[in-house]
Amino acid sequence: MDYAYDPQNVFARILRGELPNKTVYESTHSLAFHDIAPQAPSHVMVIPKGPYMSLDHFARDASPEEQLDFMAAVAKVCEIVGVEDGFRAIANAREHGNQEVPHFHLHILAGRPLGRLLP
Repeated sequence: MDYAYDPQNVFARILRGELPNKTVYESTHSLAFHDIAPQAPSHVMVIPKGPYMSLDHFARDASPEEQLDFMAAVAKVCEIVGVEDGFRAIANAREHGNQEVPHFHLHILAGRPLGRLLP
């Protein structure tokens, strides 16, 4: 599968400091920030700092250090936002998965009952 990463996507621009964000957590290989259009009381995006387009791309090509750091960042975000009553993690991929930004990102949503995954 060909992965032509677009370095001008909005998350790449955030990572370069060209666009502002409301940072929740940052580590060596990951950044977490509040979604600009939250779908739940807590809606945080967790992204790797590397140029990965989707979850499968990240799982295939990211180094073990990047993958471990990303998972630790997800755990830290859950701790920071408080997900005691539950949460949902969503990673959309490509056109049929309704991915809007071509940079791998994981949505962490919490703070209210979220209903069924698909109607």
